[in-house]
Amino acid sequence: MQDTLSAAASHRKGLLITAFGGLMLTIDIPLIRLSQGEVWSVLAIRSALTVIAAILAWGTIRLIFKHRVPFIPGKAGLLVAALYALSAVTFMLAVFNTSTANLVFILAFNPMFSALLAWLLAGEKPRPQTFAAMIAMIIGVLMIVYDGMRAGNLTGDLLALASSFTLACAITASRKARTDLGFAPLFAAIVPSMIGFVMAGGPSNLVLAEPVWLVLNGLIIIPIAFWCLATGPKYISGPEVAMFYLLETILAPIWIWMIFSETPSPIGLAGGAIIVVTLVAHSTWQLLMHRRAVRTLAPRHPM
Repeated sequence: MQDTLSAAASHRKGLLITAFGGLMLTIDIPLIRLSQGEVWSVLAIRSALTVIAAILAWGTIRLIFKHRVPFIPGKAGLLVAALYALSAVTFMLAVFNTSTANLVFILAFNPMFSALLAWLLAGEKPRPQTFAAMIAMIIGVLMIVYDGMRAGNLTGDLLALASSFTLACAITASRKARTDLGFAPLFAAIVPSMIGFVMAGGPSNLVLAEPVWLVLNGLIIIPIAFWCLATGPKYISGPEVAMFYLLETILAPIWIWMIFSETPSPIGLAGGAIIVVTLVAHSTWQLLMHRRAVRTLAPRHPM
């Protein structure tokens, strides 16, 4: 009985931590837009702040908790860091070249890219339900890209697609490495930071009208959001964690609409709706399958 209560408490703790992280992540793009900066300036400063936050966290863990965590462990760490760095650059360029709704809807294709990569690289063939979800989401993405061509946002939509694919590659490489890579994506931010500073022409040429929003984002929001989302799987299942990642897809366009009055086009909204509904349905199915498997493996008392 006590074990059951303890497990329930851990599950509630995981839900609260992950939900908080997912909610924090939803204000990432609005804070970037509120900073009113030029793209390379924003990339440079936001990435540099992420590295600073990572160093502070790493130092705290090392000095206070006496736990030695490597910056980037081995070749696997270098690969993961490089992929996260590339994803950060394409993400920031997409923010400034397409609508927020298009960006988060296309980024939501990440789980399907991950499933495809797991199939191609590890031989983990997706279930028929996942294949069906892929087809539906591809239709949604194609609708958004077609709408981007009409609105002149094709470059931004393709950058969002590249960011989604690169992030899926990073996640797949992390799973394959089976080592502690928690700090790799944070320290990898030094690469996009350097790119941003070079492209902006140096620190003296940075353009940022409202830097306080970016400081809030880079030093507090992003580190806390990713820490919560990375901690969640210790207490709850993968499908449950995936559901909270959907909060950004759903809420970020709403915050942008409320702050900047930016509304997605009908075609883009229809494509996004297909992606969101498909993701919710697929994640719910995964969650039910996981719980059914847990109940099957649970020990039963003799009658």
